Amino acid sequence: MKPAPTPTLHSLQELKLFQRELAQRRKAAEAQAARLAAAARAADQERRLFELSIGSITPLPCDARAPQHRVLPLPEPLQREADERLVMQQALSDDFDVESLLETDDSLSFRRPEISDEVLRKLRRGHWSLQAQLDLHGLRTDQAREALGNFVQDCARRGLRCVRVVHGKGHGSPGREPVLKARVRRWLVQKQQVLGFVQARASDGGSGALMVLLQQVG
Repeated sequence: MKPAPTPTLHSLQELKLFQRELAQRRKAAEAQAARLAAAARAADQERRLFELSIGSITPLPCDARAPQHRVLPLPEPLQREADERLVMQQALSDDFDVESLLETDDSLSFRRPEISDEVLRKLRRGHWSLQAQLDLHGLRTDQAREALGNFVQDCARRGLRCVRVVHGKGHGSPGREPVLKARVRRWLVQKQQVLGFVQARASDGGSGALMVLLQQVG
């Protein structure tokens, strides 16, 4: 920055005024320099006080910082799950005629044509150990239909052989009639994974439950 040009003075009075102005400028510059120096000293004292409080400081190298990678959550197939639930509800119909497919015994058991009577007798005697159970107590019809469909599908996928479905005896239903008993039989017959079912033994739930034989995967 170039210094301001010296004005042309024509009298002693103008010279004195010019000298006074230079003196004021000099004082202002010195005051500004003093303020800057005081601020620098204060900052230095604060830094020293901080170092004395916590000890010596070693700056971390920039290349030693670990990179942070944000993990995005996996997408949830909400629409596909909703579609599967809708298909499940539509696949298990309440209007399916199951009476002609049931065995005419006291428990109205069921078996597919390729399943022999002996297999059904073994299921009734508890020949296969129980591997899973679904309790439908307290569920509304639509909830029970969906829960049963998902249960059978999941058990078949896991390769389970013998499971129990508890539909209740209807003691808490209006008229003490089991609401889900007939529906559960109707729904199970419509599932291809179900090879047969019988009423559970008294120790396993009696008329309030079914023992179900599933097709083994593979």
